[in-house]
Amino acid sequence: MRRPIRNTGGLLALCLSLAIPLATAWAEAGLPYEFGQKFVTEHKVKSVVGPSVQIDQQGYVALAWMEEDKDVRSVLFARSTAPGGPMGAPVRVNRPEDVPYWRQEAPALVLQGDEVFVTWGLTHPKSTPQQPLATELRLSRSIDGGRTFLPSVLVNDDSGVIQHTFDALHRDAEGRLHLAWIDGRDGKKDPGTYVARSLDHGQTVAKNLKVDESTCVCCRTAVTSGPDGMVYVAWRKIFEENVRETVVARSTDHGDTFEPAVIVGHDRWVFPACPHRPASMGVDRQGRLYVVWYTEGTDEVPAVYIASSDDRGHTFSEKRKLNVAKNTFPDHPQIAVDQEGRLVVVWEEQAPVKRDVVVSVSTDRGETFSAPQKVNEKKSQTPVVAVNAGGLFALAWMEHGMPGHKIVTQTLRVPAVKVAKSVR
Repeated sequence: MRRPIRNTGGLLALCLSLAIPLATAWAEAGLPYEFGQKFVTEHKVKSVVGPSVQIDQQGYVALAWMEEDKDVRSVLFARSTAPGGPMGAPVRVNRPEDVPYWRQEAPALVLQGDEVFVTWGLTHPKSTPQQPLATELRLSRSIDGGRTFLPSVLVNDDSGVIQHTFDALHRDAEGRLHLAWIDGRDGKKDPGTYVARSLDHGQTVAKNLKVDESTCVCCRTAVTSGPDGMVYVAWRKIFEENVRETVVARSTDHGDTFEPAVIVGHDRWVFPACPHRPASMGVDRQGRLYVVWYTEGTDEVPAVYIASSDDRGHTFSEKRKLNVAKNTFPDHPQIAVDQEGRLVVVWEEQAPVKRDVVVSVSTDRGETFSAPQKVNEKKSQTPVVAVNAGGLFALAWMEHGMPGHKIVTQTLRVPAVKVAKSVR
């Protein structure tokens, strides 16, 4: 069943009443955003981590996730059997003798035609009880649409028995694979942010490059690129006195080198630990870069923000708050951006007795957004979103209920509709 997002009256007044750096305007009229049918897969296993989601040019949805069942861990991939769903049978990415590291984030996933790329953590062969978190970062690929996967290749080029994780994966318009992750090979208290490329469709990985240090240890990295080949990496950086800021570094030479990181929101959030909440990015065909992230700022109020850059990540606009619900805890935002500048942002809304997934849409390059709309039916978490070149978005999230775990997928079509200007 398809249903439109409907925006309720009074949201503009509510938004203006909030004490935020820049108010977010909400589209006033109901707009014909079309949700596709929901598809649910059950996973009767001990635990599930994920998913990651992608959607190809024909509208087929793909997922990557991890499962643990009877102490056997697997990295899994599945593709829908028809455009939009339902999902087909899962395929194991790792070899039976591999022991994936049981981590808190999903495997990273990229599609390109019949090629499928997945990054995941392998428990380090030399890990010890004194180094239980040590991992190798692996890149797996399939050349038959995900029906089978070739043996994985090693991403990190050091021999340290340390963590190499919280990875991101992206394919640019010219076919280069860009990888980013958090890496403690320097032996410092706080790890660094590293990147690498594959220039031969995932068969090998080039030399690793350190982008920066003092990286927040468990906020996942993000990587994307623009139509001009500009490459962007985002992470949470630790500054003096435990100030933690979302930052972006750009590369003007297709990922060969990176410029110094730029602070996105200037949140001044002091937090003496890792919040485990990553940023997310996207770029439209005009080169506008969008970043969404979580912070508690100086007032220690949890919030989800968005900012953009029209000068290729050199500077960023003032941040705007996206969440409006009272007495809830917004969390884990993710964004997808199509070529025309249509944006879909998803995040969690947590409360003592519920955990919802909400969606907000912009059809005008982030000037206005639809009112956040709940899409889940049961207690849910870890929403993700992706878009294909045709402007068809795919959503996925975890839903909890007996028996076992569930992964829900749904498509969203966003037409080109002009809505009101932003309020400043």
